[in-house]
Amino acid sequence: MTDPIGSSVRSRFDYQPIHKRPLLRLPKHARVAVWTIVNVENWSPTAAMPRTVLPPPMGLPLLPDIPNWAWHEYGIRVGFWRFLETLSSRKLKATFAINGSVCSLYPEVCEAAREAEWDFMGHGFVQKPMHKVEDQRAAITDTIKAITAFTGKPPRGWESPGLTETDETLDLLAEAGIEYVADWVIDDQPVPLKTRAGTIVSVPYTVEINDVVISAVQQQPSDEIYRRGRDQFDRLYLEGAKAPRVMAISIHPYLTGVPHRIKYLEMLYDYILGHDDVVMWTGAEILDWYRSQVEG
Repeated sequence: MTDPIGSSVRSRFDYQPIHKRPLLRLPKHARVAVWTIVNVENWSPTAAMPRTVLPPPMGLPLLPDIPNWAWHEYGIRVGFWRFLETLSSRKLKATFAINGSVCSLYPEVCEAAREAEWDFMGHGFVQKPMHKVEDQRAAITDTIKAITAFTGKPPRGWESPGLTETDETLDLLAEAGIEYVADWVIDDQPVPLKTRAGTIVSVPYTVEINDVVISAVQQQPSDEIYRRGRDQFDRLYLEGAKAPRVMAISIHPYLTGVPHRIKYLEMLYDYILGHDDVVMWTGAEILDWYRSQVEG
Protein backbone atom coordinates (compact mmCIF):
# COMPACT_ATOMS: atom_id res chain seq x y z
CA MET A 1 0.00 0.00 0.00
CA THR A 2 1.37 3.39 -0.98
CA ASP A 3 1.85 5.92 1.82
CA PRO A 4 -0.14 9.02 0.76
CA ILE A 5 2.30 11.30 2.58
CA GLY A 6 5.53 9.67 1.50
CA SER A 7 4.41 9.39 -2.12
CA SER A 8 4.89 13.07 -2.86
CA VAL A 9 7.60 15.54 -1.92
CA ARG A 10 5.18 18.46 -2.21
CA SER A 11 2.77 16.91 0.28
CA ARG A 12 5.35 17.27 3.04
CA PHE A 13 4.76 20.98 3.53
CA ASP A 14 2.31 23.79 2.81
CA TYR A 15 3.34 26.55 0.45
CA GLN A 16 3.46 29.85 2.33
CA PRO A 17 5.28 32.91 0.94
CA ILE A 18 7.76 34.34 3.41
CA HIS A 19 5.99 37.72 3.51
CA LYS A 20 2.59 36.15 4.27
CA ARG A 21 3.27 34.19 7.44
CA PRO A 22 3.11 34.96 11.17
CA LEU A 23 5.96 37.21 12.25
CA LEU A 24 8.84 35.52 14.07
CA ARG A 25 11.11 37.42 16.46
CA LEU A 26 14.67 36.64 17.44
CA PRO A 27 15.92 37.62 20.92
CA LYS A 28 16.64 41.34 21.32
CA HIS A 29 15.18 41.89 17.84
CA ALA A 30 18.16 40.28 16.12
CA ARG A 31 17.91 40.10 12.35
CA VAL A 32 19.81 36.91 11.47
CA ALA A 33 20.54 33.61 13.17
CA VAL A 34 23.74 32.07 11.77
CA TRP A 35 24.66 28.43 12.25
CA THR A 36 27.77 26.55 11.18
CA ILE A 37 27.70 22.90 10.15
CA VAL A 38 31.02 21.04 10.34
CA ASN A 39 30.75 17.79 8.38
CA VAL A 40 33.02 14.86 9.30
CA GLU A 41 32.56 11.66 7.31
CA ASN A 42 33.76 8.08 6.92
CA TRP A 43 35.05 7.44 3.41
CA SER A 44 35.82 3.75 2.97
CA PRO A 45 39.21 3.15 1.26
CA THR A 46 37.76 0.05 -0.43
CA ALA A 47 34.83 1.82 -2.10
CA ALA A 48 34.40 4.57 -4.66
CA MET A 49 34.99 8.00 -3.14
CA PRO A 50 31.98 10.29 -2.53
CA ARG A 51 33.98 13.16 -4.10
CA THR A 52 37.17 13.28 -6.14
CA VAL A 53 39.83 15.92 -6.66
CA LEU A 54 41.89 13.90 -9.14
CA PRO A 55 40.35 12.06 -12.11
CA PRO A 56 41.48 8.43 -12.46
CA PRO A 57 44.51 7.80 -14.69
CA MET A 58 43.47 7.00 -18.27
CA GLY A 59 39.84 7.41 -17.17
CA LEU A 60 39.81 4.02 -15.45
CA PRO A 61 38.51 4.02 -11.83
CA LEU A 62 40.90 2.18 -9.55
CA LEU A 63 40.49 0.80 -6.02
CA PRO A 64 41.85 1.54 -3.57
CA ASP A 65 41.68 5.18 -4.67
CA ILE A 66 44.58 6.40 -2.55
CA PRO A 67 44.89 10.03 -3.74
CA ASN A 68 41.22 10.91 -3.34
CA TRP A 69 40.83 8.99 -0.07
CA ALA A 70 43.96 10.71 1.28
CA TRP A 71 42.54 14.10 0.19
CA HIS A 72 39.66 13.51 2.57
CA GLU A 73 41.81 11.96 5.30
CA TYR A 74 43.95 15.09 5.40
CA GLY A 75 40.90 16.97 6.58
CA ILE A 76 40.49 14.69 9.57
CA ARG A 77 44.17 14.79 10.49
CA VAL A 78 44.75 18.53 9.97
CA GLY A 79 41.83 20.53 8.60
CA PHE A 80 39.41 19.74 11.40
CA TRP A 81 41.79 21.18 13.98
CA ARG A 82 41.94 24.44 12.05
CA PHE A 83 38.15 24.59 12.26
CA LEU A 84 38.28 23.95 15.99
CA GLU A 85 40.75 26.80 16.51
CA THR A 86 38.83 29.18 14.23
CA LEU A 87 35.55 28.59 16.03
CA SER A 88 36.85 28.29 19.59
CA SER A 89 38.92 31.46 19.37
CA ARG A 90 35.73 33.33 18.46
CA LYS A 91 33.67 31.55 21.13
CA LEU A 92 31.48 29.96 18.46
CA LYS A 93 29.85 26.53 18.61
CA ALA A 94 29.21 24.41 15.55
CA THR A 95 26.65 21.80 14.69
CA PHE A 96 28.71 18.65 14.17
CA ALA A 97 27.27 16.53 11.34
CA ILE A 98 28.93 13.12 11.52
CA ASN A 99 28.53 9.64 10.17
CA GLY A 100 27.74 7.38 13.12
CA SER A 101 30.85 5.29 12.42
CA VAL A 102 33.03 8.38 12.93
CA CYS A 103 32.60 8.00 16.69
CA SER A 104 34.74 4.85 16.65
CA LEU A 105 36.98 5.69 13.68
CA TYR A 106 38.00 9.19 14.80
CA PRO A 107 37.34 9.36 18.56
CA GLU A 108 39.83 12.21 19.12
CA VAL A 109 37.89 14.43 16.72
CA CYS A 110 34.59 13.58 18.38
CA GLU A 111 36.07 14.13 21.83
CA ALA A 112 37.24 17.60 20.81
CA ALA A 113 33.78 18.47 19.44
CA ARG A 114 32.16 17.16 22.61
CA GLU A 115 34.50 19.19 24.82
CA ALA A 116 33.73 22.29 22.72
CA GLU A 117 30.02 21.64 23.39
CA TRP A 118 29.14 21.34 19.73
CA ASP A 119 25.69 20.09 18.76
CA PHE A 120 26.07 16.55 17.36
CA MET A 121 23.87 15.82 14.35
CA GLY A 122 23.37 12.51 12.53
CA HIS A 123 24.79 12.32 9.01
CA GLY A 124 24.18 8.69 8.08
CA PHE A 125 26.26 5.79 9.39
CA VAL A 126 28.75 5.90 6.51
CA GLN A 127 29.04 8.42 3.68
CA LYS A 128 26.64 6.81 1.24
CA PRO A 129 23.44 8.13 -0.41
CA MET A 130 20.30 7.04 1.44
CA HIS A 131 19.09 5.46 -1.81
CA LYS A 132 22.06 3.06 -1.65
CA VAL A 133 21.65 2.10 2.01
CA GLU A 134 20.31 -1.45 2.27
CA ASP A 135 18.39 -0.83 5.52
CA GLN A 136 17.68 2.84 6.19
CA ARG A 137 15.97 2.21 9.50
CA ALA A 138 18.99 0.29 10.80
CA ALA A 139 21.43 2.95 9.53
CA ILE A 140 19.45 5.70 11.28
CA THR A 141 19.17 3.66 14.48
CA ASP A 142 22.87 2.76 14.46
CA THR A 143 23.84 6.41 13.95
CA ILE A 144 21.65 7.58 16.82
CA LYS A 145 23.00 4.83 19.09
CA ALA A 146 26.62 5.67 18.27
CA ILE A 147 26.19 9.39 18.96
CA THR A 148 24.16 8.73 22.10
CA ALA A 149 26.82 6.38 23.47
CA PHE A 150 29.55 8.93 22.78
CA THR A 151 27.83 12.10 24.00
CA GLY A 152 25.31 10.78 26.52
CA LYS A 153 22.33 12.15 24.61
CA PRO A 154 20.69 11.37 21.26
CA PRO A 155 21.14 13.73 18.32
CA ARG A 156 18.17 15.97 17.66
CA GLY A 157 19.07 16.81 14.06
CA TRP A 158 19.90 14.95 10.86
CA GLU A 159 21.63 15.75 7.59
CA SER A 160 21.58 12.91 5.08
CA PRO A 161 24.78 12.17 3.13
CA GLY A 162 24.62 14.36 0.06
CA LEU A 163 21.22 15.63 1.32
CA THR A 164 19.72 12.46 -0.17
CA GLU A 165 16.35 11.08 0.88
CA THR A 166 13.99 8.43 -0.44
CA ASP A 167 10.25 8.85 -0.04
CA GLU A 168 10.49 7.05 3.31
CA THR A 169 13.56 8.68 4.89
CA LEU A 170 11.75 11.56 6.58
CA ASP A 171 9.19 9.20 8.13
CA LEU A 172 11.91 6.91 9.46
CA LEU A 173 13.79 9.86 10.95
CA ALA A 174 10.69 11.16 12.74
CA GLU A 175 9.89 7.68 14.03
CA ALA A 176 13.43 7.43 15.41
CA GLY A 177 13.00 10.67 17.37
CA ILE A 178 14.87 13.09 15.11
CA GLU A 179 13.39 16.58 15.56
CA TYR A 180 14.92 18.59 12.71
CA VAL A 181 16.55 18.01 9.33
CA ALA A 182 18.89 19.95 7.08
CA ASP A 183 18.12 18.20 3.78
CA TRP A 184 15.34 20.51 2.62
CA VAL A 185 16.94 23.70 1.30
CA ILE A 186 13.62 25.46 0.69
CA ASP A 187 13.46 28.58 2.87
CA ASP A 188 15.24 31.23 4.95
CA GLN A 189 13.11 30.35 7.98
CA PRO A 190 12.33 26.98 9.59
CA VAL A 191 9.52 25.03 7.94
CA PRO A 192 7.43 22.23 9.49
CA LEU A 193 7.42 19.04 7.42
CA LYS A 194 4.72 16.39 7.63
CA THR A 195 5.57 12.77 8.39
CA ARG A 196 3.55 9.74 9.37
CA ALA A 197 4.96 10.19 12.89
CA GLY A 198 4.05 13.87 13.21
CA THR A 199 5.93 17.04 12.36
CA ILE A 200 9.67 17.37 11.84
CA VAL A 201 11.23 20.81 11.32
CA SER A 202 13.40 21.80 8.38
CA VAL A 203 16.09 24.16 9.70
CA PRO A 204 17.40 26.27 6.79
CA TYR A 205 20.50 24.69 5.28
CA THR A 206 22.48 25.73 2.22
CA VAL A 207 23.87 24.45 -1.04
CA GLU A 208 25.26 27.90 -1.81
CA ILE A 209 27.42 28.74 1.24
CA ASN A 210 28.63 25.17 1.20
CA ASP A 211 32.23 24.32 0.38
CA VAL A 212 31.31 21.10 -1.42
CA VAL A 213 29.53 23.20 -4.03
CA ILE A 214 31.96 26.13 -3.93
CA SER A 215 35.26 24.25 -3.91
CA ALA A 216 34.63 20.66 -5.06
CA VAL A 217 31.85 21.12 -7.62
CA GLN A 218 32.20 24.67 -8.95
CA GLN A 219 35.95 24.85 -8.22
CA GLN A 220 35.80 28.51 -7.31
CA PRO A 221 38.83 30.54 -6.09
CA SER A 222 39.94 30.09 -2.48
CA ASP A 223 38.27 33.31 -1.30
CA GLU A 224 34.82 32.48 -2.70
CA ILE A 225 33.42 31.33 0.66
CA TYR A 226 34.19 34.80 2.04
CA ARG A 227 32.87 36.76 -0.94
CA ARG A 228 29.73 34.71 -1.38
CA GLY A 229 29.16 34.35 2.36
CA ARG A 230 29.49 38.11 2.89
CA ASP A 231 26.99 38.83 0.11
CA GLN A 232 24.58 36.21 1.45
CA PHE A 233 24.77 37.68 4.94
CA ASP A 234 24.34 41.25 3.74
CA ARG A 235 21.05 40.50 2.00
CA LEU A 236 19.67 38.40 4.85
CA TYR A 237 20.68 41.10 7.34
CA LEU A 238 18.86 43.73 5.26
CA GLU A 239 15.72 41.61 4.97
CA GLY A 240 15.97 40.60 8.62
CA ALA A 241 15.01 44.13 9.64
CA LYS A 242 11.43 43.16 8.71
CA ALA A 243 11.42 39.45 9.55
CA PRO A 244 14.32 37.32 10.84
CA ARG A 245 16.31 35.07 8.58
CA VAL A 246 18.52 32.02 9.11
CA MET A 247 21.93 31.67 7.46
CA ALA A 248 23.85 28.39 7.26
CA ILE A 249 27.57 27.94 6.66
CA SER A 250 28.42 24.35 5.72
CA ILE A 251 32.08 23.34 5.78
CA HIS A 252 34.19 20.20 5.42
CA PRO A 253 37.70 19.78 6.86
CA TYR A 254 39.24 18.55 3.60
CA LEU A 255 37.96 21.60 1.70
CA THR A 256 37.85 24.80 3.76
CA GLY A 257 40.22 23.35 6.35
CA VAL A 258 43.19 23.53 3.96
CA PRO A 259 45.86 26.26 4.32
CA HIS A 260 44.86 28.35 1.30
CA ARG A 261 41.17 28.61 2.30
CA ILE A 262 40.98 28.75 6.10
CA LYS A 263 41.73 32.47 6.38
CA TYR A 264 38.71 33.29 4.23
CA LEU A 265 36.44 31.40 6.61
CA GLU A 266 37.97 33.40 9.46
CA MET A 267 37.36 36.61 7.52
CA LEU A 268 33.71 35.64 7.01
CA TYR A 269 33.15 35.05 10.72
CA ASP A 270 34.87 38.31 11.61
CA TYR A 271 32.72 40.16 9.11
CA ILE A 272 29.51 38.69 10.51
CA LEU A 273 30.59 39.25 14.12
CA GLY A 274 31.22 42.89 13.27
CA HIS A 275 27.44 43.41 13.02
CA ASP A 276 24.97 43.97 15.81
CA ASP A 277 21.63 42.15 15.87
CA VAL A 278 23.05 38.72 14.99
CA VAL A 279 22.87 35.47 16.98
CA MET A 280 25.38 32.68 16.37
CA TRP A 281 23.52 29.48 17.17
CA THR A 282 23.50 25.74 16.62
CA GLY A 283 20.81 23.87 14.74
CA ALA A 284 19.21 22.73 18.00
CA GLU A 285 19.08 26.32 19.29
CA ILE A 286 17.36 27.44 16.09
CA LEU A 287 14.88 24.59 16.47
CA ASP A 288 14.09 25.54 20.07
CA TRP A 289 13.69 29.19 19.15
CA TYR A 290 11.33 28.35 16.29
CA ARG A 291 9.22 26.08 18.43
CA SER A 292 8.96 28.75 21.10
CA GLN A 293 7.64 31.13 18.46
CA VAL A 294 5.01 28.87 16.91
CA GLU A 295 4.00 26.94 20.03
CA GLY A 296 4.35 29.59 22.72
